[in-house]
Amino acid sequence: MAAQASVLNLDLGIAGTNARRSRVLAIILMIAIASVFWVDSRYPALMKRYNAGTHLKASGALTFGAVYSVDRSMPVRVRVWRTTINWLDANRVGMTFSFLFGPAALTFLATLRRRRTRSRWLNTLFGAAAGVPLAVCTNCVAPIARGLFASGMGTESVLATMFASPALNIVVLAMTFALFPVSVALLKLATVLFLIMVFAPMVASRQAPAPATPCLIESPVSETWREAFLNTSRSYLKSFWYVFRLAFPLMLLAAVLGALVIELLPAQALMAQVTVGGIVLVALVSVPMAFDVAIAYIAMTRGVPLPYVVTILCTLGIVSVFSLFIIGKSISWRAAAATYATVIALGVLSGIVARAIA
Repeated sequence: MAAQASVLNLDLGIAGTNARRSRVLAIILMIAIASVFWVDSRYPALMKRYNAGTHLKASGALTFGAVYSVDRSMPVRVRVWRTTINWLDANRVGMTFSFLFGPAALTFLATLRRRRTRSRWLNTLFGAAAGVPLAVCTNCVAPIARGLFASGMGTESVLATMFASPALNIVVLAMTFALFPVSVALLKLATVLFLIMVFAPMVASRQAPAPATPCLIESPVSETWREAFLNTSRSYLKSFWYVFRLAFPLMLLAAVLGALVIELLPAQALMAQVTVGGIVLVALVSVPMAFDVAIAYIAMTRGVPLPYVVTILCTLGIVSVFSLFIIGKSISWRAAAATYATVIALGVLSGIVARAIA
């Protein structure tokens, strides 16, 4: 019933009073999935990290915990394999939430007549407002973003959600201002707001309309609660497969690539004298990874020069290999390349500014 394309143009005929019961069930489904994740996992984990404050420690190259220990004396292939497993384990809960919540959001949005406004700026604000409470990392928000785009939401809304979720939730903002000088925290915030309020609408204005594809959800002219339950269940399963079949293989590929990058990076690479070329290199290498505030702080406490720390802070976490893959496959590879280049440029500019004022 569903054909693969860059977007699913859901039939608006199902949206309206006739889909009211399906809409209610989809909302209940989203609330249930989100509540379990937020209450049981995500916000407790964020608060634990916030309360740790200056005692933050990383156990693995890409994670705060580790299933397997990794030592530099091991062969590269062993280190990459172990770091990949550690990465997958660290993202296990968040990815599970994402793969469950993304299809639920797609199911709900398919019951609405309108999923965007005529104003790119208003769509951007809606996307940012949706991303802030999600509070998931750039990897975990990627499958959700695929579901949002498939529902017919604007490119600007999807990108704003992807940028806001890892960077603008209240706990991460509090950590940023608590762990770093105010000038550094404001610089980080400025780069995120630029991506959301300037870059996302600009990319959306250059995107060609996606081709229409068949509808994922079927709804009778008038549905009973039983029919609504069956329709919502069927829609959710189809939506889940649409998100999972692309995002899961890309997640595995991204884990391997991220592990390869970090394990090939020389252990003392960040301890060298600060240069513009070094700042560019740090920005290029940082993007594939998936967290920012805590790792940037740990780097600072270990003596990494402030310009490199600022570059890490402004590039880590906002996008990753996985999220770029999802942008490329769902929206366009041009949008993915522009996102990557812009994040690098902002990171380099921030590092240069930090170098100038240090």
